[in-house]
Amino acid sequence: MKRRDLLLAILALIVAWQIAAWVVRRPILPPPLEVAAAFITGLQGDLVGHFLVSLWRVIASTALAIAVAAPAGLILGQSRRLNNIFSPVIYLVYPIPKVVFVPIVLLFFGLGDWPKIVIIFLILFFQILVLVRDQAAGLRPELVQSVRSLGAGRRALFRFVYLPASLPAILTALRQSVGTAVAVLYVAELYATQRGLGYYIYLNGSTLFNYPAMYAGIVAMSILGLSLYFTVDWMERRVTPWQNKY
Repeated sequence: MKRRDLLLAILALIVAWQIAAWVVRRPILPPPLEVAAAFITGLQGDLVGHFLVSLWRVIASTALAIAVAAPAGLILGQSRRLNNIFSPVIYLVYPIPKVVFVPIVLLFFGLGDWPKIVIIFLILFFQILVLVRDQAAGLRPELVQSVRSLGAGRRALFRFVYLPASLPAILTALRQSVGTAVAVLYVAELYATQRGLGYYIYLNGSTLFNYPAMYAGIVAMSILGLSLYFTVDWMERRVTPWQNKY
């Protein structure tokens, strides 16, 4: 995406927001300039701290999901027998909205960061697992055989064939899951915590009725999601340059 197009899209959203604020004329929808002032005030206060807590939770859960799901997907993609064993379980669990597990995870892991990390991990895990497995299973047999004919063992195949071929699937899964992960982060941060953007938004909107601060928190969460999305794009250009050759 070109930077100019992104700036024009942001400008269009701000204009639409301002028009909506003029039409609604209620405190629940403050104009953009009022929210911008609340955002700057929040940056001088505790908004940065809440942002960093949410960022840590997303990064930790993403790293954990990649570390667990990518090798598992590669193994299932290479082994038809293991795939036949675990596929029914994956197909049963994968479509379930993971947000329904929030109360259960809270009961098992209690307070703190771990419940939020686990919830986001569950979302990313199945996305990455399924896409990596399908990518690894879809490799052309002649490609694998040609590498094996050069004396490559299972470890070399994993490193030089299956892993590079699965990188686009991992990045695609991350891109698809960013929005869902941030949305679930908001829900997870409503429970048993006093840190994070979800808590910040809920506190200002439903308890303090400080609507400009509430929208400032929403803007911060949007920045978090966009930053993660653009980070995935940057990683794709760096680690899979052949994807952007044409």
